[in-house]
Amino acid sequence: MLGVSDVRRAADFWGRALRYVPRDGEAKDDWTVLVPTEGSGPALALDLSTVPVQPVPRVHLDLYARDTADQAAEVERLVSLGAERVDWHLYPENPDFTVLADPDGNRFCVIDPTH
Repeated sequence: MLGVSDVRRAADFWGRALRYVPRDGEAKDDWTVLVPTEGSGPALALDLSTVPVQPVPRVHLDLYARDTADQAAEVERLVSLGAERVDWHLYPENPDFTVLADPDGNRFCVIDPTH
């Protein structure tokens, strides 16, 4: 489950980011579950929350790209959908990940597994 301040906005972003759709046909104001558009895979629950976003969250999503070029393209695609780049103070030298924030400010990473 991912806590968000605007379930419909989060469902729109994560639906387009992951190519998922609301399980019940449309997102509700307080809760929804997104499922893969095609085939099977994990679902993503979105729940209305008033808790502030954690700048260094204990749990976050990692999205894996195929390679370095795919990572760069995926970062640009997600930014075009409304994600923001995060100036992450914990980046190691030469990282294999890029930290982004969804429109609600929830942090997530795009990983280059070939790095």
